Amino acid sequence: MKILIIEDDARLAALLRRGLVEVGHVVDVETEGVSGETAALDGKYEAIVLDVMLPGRDGLTVARRLREKGIATPVLMLTARDTLDDLVSGIDAGADDYLRKPFAFRELAARLRSLTRREPAPVRKKLSVADVELDLASRTVTRASRPVPLTARETAFLEYLMRNAGMLITRRMLEDALWEKERETSSNVIEVFIRRLRAKLETDGLPRLIHTVRGAGYRFAAASERDVQS
Repeated sequence: MKILIIEDDARLAALLRRGLVEVGHVVDVETEGVSGETAALDGKYEAIVLDVMLPGRDGLTVARRLREKGIATPVLMLTARDTLDDLVSGIDAGADDYLRKPFAFRELAARLRSLTRREPAPVRKKLSVADVELDLASRTVTRASRPVPLTARETAFLEYLMRNAGMLITRRMLEDALWEKERETSSNVIEVFIRRLRAKLETDGLPRLIHTVRGAGYRFAAASERDVQS
């Protein structure tokens, strides 16, 4: 999941980012309201963690402006205040949930999971492509019913491939989905992850699933097609 944190407390933002990255999320951080709103408008995020008290533009205004511009991304509002009026103000501004500081990281992670499940379509518990299964709750992977040990980043990489199975996936698509916007990926980092996933998924003579499309990118599919070169 790609998450935007808009929080001016550098220490708290760093702690939240580290905790979310460790469980496999991609996290961008903005430290003031105007840049945070711009990032929310320009980036493709699945959740936003938004502090109420921000320099430049407060969180309530940011949330309200995002909703006015048609941004429906779930927003978890953070605040040091917890009166009923504060709660009502946050919800009226467009927040989906409200978390009072101080809080435990586990509670924030649980709130984010709950928010991102609130969608019209039935929530998918597993992704399945060919004989590969990814359990979205436990973040465990199997191929041909055998466990495949992956790191958090490798699992996020595989999840993106599986969600886009059969489609051409370009390098730019992978960079936008799986790396923070301020981080420059080295020239071969994507190839490194592709090699790692192939080595772990395609052992013991199992058929290739990650195919290289010459000059274009990759395709995750059960069999090679005419325009792919493994």
